[in-house]
Amino acid sequence: MNWKKTAIIFVDVVLATYLLLAITAFNKPEGQNSVCNMVKIDIKDGVVDGFLNVDEIKAILVKHKIYPLAKPMASIDIRKIEETLTSSPFVNEAQCYKTQSGHVCIQLTQRMPVVRIKALNGEDYYIDNNGGVMPNVKYCSDIMIATGHINRRYAQKVLTKVGNTILADKFWQNQVVQLNVLSDGTLEIVPRVGDHIVFLGAPVDIEGKLKRLEKFYKYGLSQAGWNKYSYINVAFENQIICKKKKHNNSTTI
Repeated sequence: MNWKKTAIIFVDVVLATYLLLAITAFNKPEGQNSVCNMVKIDIKDGVVDGFLNVDEIKAILVKHKIYPLAKPMASIDIRKIEETLTSSPFVNEAQCYKTQSGHVCIQLTQRMPVVRIKALNGEDYYIDNNGGVMPNVKYCSDIMIATGHINRRYAQKVLTKVGNTILADKFWQNQVVQLNVLSDGTLEIVPRVGDHIVFLGAPVDIEGKLKRLEKFYKYGLSQAGWNKYSYINVAFENQIICKKKKHNNSTTI
């Protein structure tokens, strides 16, 4: 019947028109009248607080005159925004994209400091979780400090691993405030709780030594008192050597 054919043709025309308008609207270039009405900045953090916040990212873009808010969408160069942000010594990766609703979204990951190096040779810098050197131009409060006989190679190859091991454990992340490197490359740690120094020895099997020390804290110092010993040696497998404060006596456990 003709009316059926007419109805089918009508529906086809409507669908074709709708699809054409939808495709045209989706692919329509951003005009000069389309401006950025919102900037979304998302900073991914790791196990410790980093250096950057949203205000500082905005300040970097404003300084380079590329902060996109209220600018025509067509004039916003997202590649330039990414390149500017990744040029910062504290940014690991940056991704930027625009939306049809006039938003500019910036997502970045920052380099995460694990240890601050304050070496006897006068060097003062940070080491990130991948062993990269970060300049000491900003202060990060909750982070371990490493002192003593430290060169760049030791910091990057050894202290990075030690720092990552400590930060991977919530207990030790809160307990260790300082690492000290002796002249022979062995390690001491200064704990937050307890008036003593812990000798780790050679920087090997740090995880095992810390587990042994944690058990001693739990079953030994909790009974004897946190301030009974001045020096605790966990360098040797299957034993812990403690030096008492008053009479400078040593105890092997």
